[in-house]
Amino acid sequence: MTCPKCGCKECQIINEVTTTGKDFSVGKGCCGYILLGPLGVLCGACGKGKRTVNRAYWVCSQCGNKFRV
Repeated sequence: MTCPKCGCKECQIINEVTTTGKDFSVGKGCCGYILLGPLGVLCGACGKGKRTVNRAYWVCSQCGNKFRV
C-alpha cells in the first residue's frame, strides 16, 4: 500500500475499536429481582444497546498519515 500523501510504500494497517451504549444496569437488575425474583435480574439487560464498531486504517510509517482505502 502506498501513502497518498507522500508516496511511501511502508504503510501498516491498524484497527480502531469504538463502543457506544450502556452495559448491564445494576439498578434495573435489582429492581427486577425485587419485583419478579431471579427472573427479574434479566431486566437489567433490557435495552442495553451496546454497540461495537471496528475500523481498519492504513498508517504511513514515514509521515504518519492515517487513511482508508
